[in-house]
This record gives sequence, C-alpha cells and structure tokens, in this order.
Amino acid sequence: MPDAASFSVELRPQGWRFEAPPDQTLLLAALDMGLRLPHSCRNGTCRACIAKLAAGTIDYRIEWPGLSREEKAEGWILPCVACARSDLVLEAPAAINLFDLPPPPAPPVIVAPRPPGST
Repeated sequence: MPDAASFSVELRPQGWRFEAPPDQTLLLAALDMGLRLPHSCRNGTCRACIAKLAAGTIDYRIEWPGLSREEKAEGWILPCVACARSDLVLEAPAAINLFDLPPPPAPPVIVAPRPPGST
C-alpha cells in the first residue's frame, strides 16, 4: 500500500502509474515498481533519462541538473535527480515495464553422452 506522503506518478503514453516518496528520485521510485526509465549516470549529467513533465511539481537533489534554461522552461526534467512535490504526469515513451518482459530463455539442457556398455 502506498505511503500517505507519496505522490502518484503517471507515465505517458503507456498509462502506467507508480508511487514516489518525496525523498526518493523518480528514477528509483519507478525502478522499485518494476518500471525502467532509460538511465545511465544517475547524477544528472548524462541526460539519458530526460522526460517531459506534463503536469505537477518537482524539486531537484542538485542545484542545476544537466538541462539548459530553455529545456527547463519547456518542461524537460531529469528523473534521476528529480523528486516529486505533487502528483505528476511524465511523458516517457521509452519507459518499459520490467514485469511485462518475456521471461529469459531457459538455459540449454546438455546431455552428456553415455559411455559404451552403460544402461
């Protein structure tokens, strides 16, 4: 059950939702719920996780993440260093649901040849 202090985050266009505690980054909150946003550095420099904030309010764990003033004004955020301050809607088309992935293939069964004369 979600914590009363958590915020609801919807990922679009998929429609998936997860809860984000105010002291956890959006990236980690999503991963905890089996939703993978693209990411690499987790410190706001590589920009692999860039997503568009369609609704809501966030704060950053660092003073100035790797976004230009123009990008910030257009609503782009970096979920790896952003924390929810309200319910959010994020446009993150590259997100994947880890629970919807097919299971990995079973390892091949290796049958050792029987020595001659064994039954």
